[in-house]
Amino acid sequence: MTKTNAMRLLENAGIPFETGEYEVDESDLSGVHAAKVLGLDPDCMFKTLVCRDDRGGYQVFCIPVAYELDLKKCAAAAGVKRCEMIHVKELLPLTGYIRGGCSPVGMKKKFPTCIDETAVLSEKIYVSAGQRGLQFIVNPEALRSFLDAKFADLIR
Repeated sequence: MTKTNAMRLLENAGIPFETGEYEVDESDLSGVHAAKVLGLDPDCMFKTLVCRDDRGGYQVFCIPVAYELDLKKCAAAAGVKRCEMIHVKELLPLTGYIRGGCSPVGMKKKFPTCIDETAVLSEKIYVSAGQRGLQFIVNPEALRSFLDAKFADLIR
């Protein structure tokens, strides 16, 4: 198994985690598909989405894979007036990650991050480890603390 930068950062911080691997289907990069392949409840697998805010900054949101961002809730949680999703072609230059492998850990820059409040309902959540087909399994509070993130209601 490949050790990603995100995994190294968690290790160096002493954050315990496990890993989960699955075979990537290039025709279906959805998190719901990944959860199905891993035999997981999609509510405990989280995707990482990046938005641009009305101030020209960026915000990172982690939500369960079966849901969509509520951009009004996201803006409120981030303390800005508006948020909009960035275009997929902006993802790699901005974060260092590609679609389907974007992790909230180890982006090129540290961006304000919110994790959907439903994460606290699970002892462990699955989050991309920075590569398609590779997840880390981590306690949501440990991840929140490491990222200096906050829990908020983010989904429709």
